[in-house]
Amino acid sequence: MDDARIWQLVDVERRTLADQLAQLPAPRWDEPSLCAGWRIRDVVAHLALAASFSFGTVVSELVRAGGGVDRMIRDSAIRRADQPPGDLVAALRATVGSRRRPVGTNAADRLLDTAIHGQDIALALGLARPVPTEAAVGALERVWERNYPFHARRRLAGLRLVATDADWAGGEGALVEGPVTALMMLAAGRHATVPQLRGEGATRLGAS
Repeated sequence: MDDARIWQLVDVERRTLADQLAQLPAPRWDEPSLCAGWRIRDVVAHLALAASFSFGTVVSELVRAGGGVDRMIRDSAIRRADQPPGDLVAALRATVGSRRRPVGTNAADRLLDTAIHGQDIALALGLARPVPTEAAVGALERVWERNYPFHARRRLAGLRLVATDADWAGGEGALVEGPVTALMMLAAGRHATVPQLRGEGATRLGAS
């Protein structure tokens, strides 16, 4: 998949998530997402920030965070999250069409970030949010191929992941099969989708 197509998929995820969040009652913005320690509003602020960070901003935020990348990402989002929901929706919607990306990342990273965090929000809130198959496969491929921060192949060593609704498989070992979006979330370290999976490997995951 070339970058032009990936960015199209990113824009779809950004637009549909903004549309969905525009209908979310204000009290629900302070509920926890699937990201530990992150509220719904924090995740949305992060997605908006990721499309606007310049190199200089990254450097200054890193210094402020004492050099810790994970802390920088979390703290910068939380500082900007306490805005009215409408402003956060507008900030997310403004990213549609943007091709900016944090230094050291590529278009595929923007796709995985948007697709996974969209599920972090929807699953935590009990909302349906289907991910287009092409986008889910692209995000899963990127999660699977990179090490930091997911370490998916190491964490899921001894398991064979097979999508039942897409042409994707990875790993060796006990079978874990199910929807590609559920596998995407599993590879990203979220176990909320394990009940959607089946096979000997899925049984092990459910018991862990």
